[in-house]
Amino acid sequence: MAGSTSNSNVREQLILAGIEEINQYGLQGFSVRRIAAKCGVSCAAPYKHFEDRQSYFAAIIEYINGLWHDRQKAILTEVPDNTRKHLVEISLDYVRFLVENPHFRSIIMLKDEGFDSVYQNMRGQLSELSRGLIIRHCEEANIPENIAKRKIYIIRSLIYGAALMFDNGEMAYNDENMGFVEYSIDREFDLP
Repeated sequence: MAGSTSNSNVREQLILAGIEEINQYGLQGFSVRRIAAKCGVSCAAPYKHFEDRQSYFAAIIEYINGLWHDRQKAILTEVPDNTRKHLVEISLDYVRFLVENPHFRSIIMLKDEGFDSVYQNMRGQLSELSRGLIIRHCEEANIPENIAKRKIYIIRSLIYGAALMFDNGEMAYNDENMGFVEYSIDREFDLP
């Protein structure tokens, strides 16, 4: 059993080092050899955990998705069963997730020809719940489908825009400004 814990620790170290590698060098400059050296393992060690580069990339995305999924699950458990409230809280926490994990953001936003549709779909899973909550809320409020599509666009823009503004210093990342983001997201559902 101790070996499996050690293996999972090495796997997680390799994933985290892989995220840093992509942030620093992009997919084209991604070097498994350099990652192995950073983790203090042999050049062959990563291939004990990942079949090839593609499965390594998939593991990185799955790791990020898993962390976000766990956070969403906690919110859905803590917040009373109200679609709009779930939507607002999930959206706010996604802003926090993006701001507090800038090294994940480059993976989430990655646009590279070498990244095929499978990986784009995996990255899209990050927004699956919030998109579903917007659609459900619009159905519950009898909001037409074309307006629901616009709401998805606006809410997603508010999330990514807020994260970018916090990140580049246009707005201080504090409770007051997060309150402004919360108000903006919640208010969108009172607008036509």
